[in-house]
Amino acid sequence: MFHVSILQSEDSDDLYVGFTSNLKKRLHAHNQGENTSTRSHRWTLVYYESFLSEQDARRRERMLKQYGQSLGMLKKRISGSLKGSKSAG
Repeated sequence: MFHVSILQSEDSDDLYVGFTSNLKKRLHAHNQGENTSTRSHRWTLVYYESFLSEQDARRRERMLKQYGQSLGMLKKRISGSLKGSKSAG
């Protein structure tokens, strides 16, 4: 399986969109500072999508990263799971 994940910083509202074949290992790597772009934060997994096809997962990750409307629609759909949301809690 291949996964597209949305991580949220524990100390801000920052989101990170990523691709992996091992969610637990990847989240651990982010929180251990092994990724330059996420090193300065601790992260919580707030959402993921799973795919049988690596190509499909990479396409979805690219869509979320390159097209703000796609990420915006997803953020609305999971607003209760995001920190800082009025419906969270």
